[in-house]
Amino acid sequence: MKFSFVKSIALVALFCISTITSLHAQDAVSAEKYQKDLRYLQKTIHTNFPFLFKKITQEKWDTAVEKFYKEIPNLQTHEIKVGLARIVSLFEYGHTQITFSTVAEDQVLPINLYQFSDGVYIEGGDQQYQEAIGGKVLEIEGVPIKKALQMIRPVVPVENDQYFKAYGMRFVSLPTVLHAQGITKQLQNSIEFTVSKNGKTFKQQITAQPLENRSVDYCLTKPNERWVSARDQSKTPLYLKHLNEKFYFFEYLPGSKTLYVRQSSVFNDEKEPLADFYKRMFDFIDTHNVEKLVYDVRLNGGGNNYNNKTLIKGLMARPKINQQGKFFYIIGRNTFSACQNLTNEIENYTEAIRIGEPTAENKNFYGDAKWITLPNSKLRALISYAWWQDMPQWENMDWTLPHIAIEMSFEQYVKNQDPVLQAALDYTNTAFILDPLDHLTKLFMEGKFDELRSTSKEIASNPKYRYYDFEGEFTKAGTRLFEIGDTKSGLMVLGLVTETFPKSQSAWYTFGYAQEQAKMLDAAKKSYQHIIDLDPKSTLATAAKNRMNALGK
Repeated sequence: MKFSFVKSIALVALFCISTITSLHAQDAVSAEKYQKDLRYLQKTIHTNFPFLFKKITQEKWDTAVEKFYKEIPNLQTHEIKVGLARIVSLFEYGHTQITFSTVAEDQVLPINLYQFSDGVYIEGGDQQYQEAIGGKVLEIEGVPIKKALQMIRPVVPVENDQYFKAYGMRFVSLPTVLHAQGITKQLQNSIEFTVSKNGKTFKQQITAQPLENRSVDYCLTKPNERWVSARDQSKTPLYLKHLNEKFYFFEYLPGSKTLYVRQSSVFNDEKEPLADFYKRMFDFIDTHNVEKLVYDVRLNGGGNNYNNKTLIKGLMARPKINQQGKFFYIIGRNTFSACQNLTNEIENYTEAIRIGEPTAENKNFYGDAKWITLPNSKLRALISYAWWQDMPQWENMDWTLPHIAIEMSFEQYVKNQDPVLQAALDYTNTAFILDPLDHLTKLFMEGKFDELRSTSKEIASNPKYRYYDFEGEFTKAGTRLFEIGDTKSGLMVLGLVTETFPKSQSAWYTFGYAQEQAKMLDAAKKSYQHIIDLDPKSTLATAAKNRMNALGK
């Protein structure tokens, strides 16, 4: 059995699909037995999966385990299950988890929440809540939605923010999680949402239903006789076309001579294996006037990554289409697992311009999970065991970034507009800087410091680069220069960070500390004072005061 096939089995627990089956209610299990299960899980991790301690140390994880162990006697069963989910999620690998259905306990609010560029909306749900469907969520049980999401996040095995947007939002619909994480004071099956819609703000009580009633696919509502979507159903945009009928399809757009391809799985469709689909697609490209290829994997949550090879070989064999400006690759929050492997290969071996949102997976990651059954409660956890490394260690990132960042607003979704595809179709700007960090590095190496200053500010404020951590990358670059002895260049870059991000206390602190190390004590004091002026009550302000006291006022 191939590793990727095992991984694809594990993905069943990850996808936002209506076919997830909840666990049957367990016989009563004592607190002592749950504690024994926790010890079993702890020992199993340390014995068989010690390699998972990458993002969290063994010491910190064991500390969290001990804290939870002591809490178990005072917790209800659903709180214990959610607590186990938090413990496993500390590894921050999406394939390593206590599943959604386990913590749901067969009760879920019959709505689907989705985070658009302009907020969290009730994207669809049971038709009895038609008045609230399409509304923007402001509060849950009086808790502001932003805070509520922060409170729920620890339960979700997030690899990055995108993973939570895609696969974590559904946990907001679980009464068990809402209570265990402190959003409700007690376990209750009716939850109050504060919603804004059509200029009005109102309260909506939503009552839980059996999990099997949930009708969601690819994290979007799948309309049926009970569930309705906020989206206008009179037409279907390309990225949703045939979504529940086939895993992949292509369509020629004669007006722009573009071949649009949507691949929503790396599994073989029973009607047409991927290898056959790729052959048919490449035959079409070879025999038709195709000037652009738009390949859309924004809804692709993975499958068997051994299926990727044929696509990559076919693209590399066609330089006519495999060029910047001719090949566009759409990624998004659902791009995960084996499709992250595909995205890595696209990045390594093609000239594709990536458009959309970042992926939900780390570039290098642990996948291929095994089921671990806890002996007393019989609860099961998925624990990853295989390391997938398509990128050198020093090139690993939390996600793959788009060259051009485009997010969809709720109104665009409802009206069946697709700003992501439109950006690919409209792209003609050959002067657009596809790799801003590389471009800025070249300006620095060429000594074009004035251009570096102006360009860095322009790029950092451009929403099409919104996911780039310019502050972090600039700071790392300046620190590296400083550490290798190039003090002048290091200070110049760190100073540039404060110019580009003047309200960042961390930027000023790093700059001040570097000035201090360079014996520029008066300048360091001014930088530290700037931190205090920005927010005198912050932790960094306290640290800055301590540094100033050490230097002597």
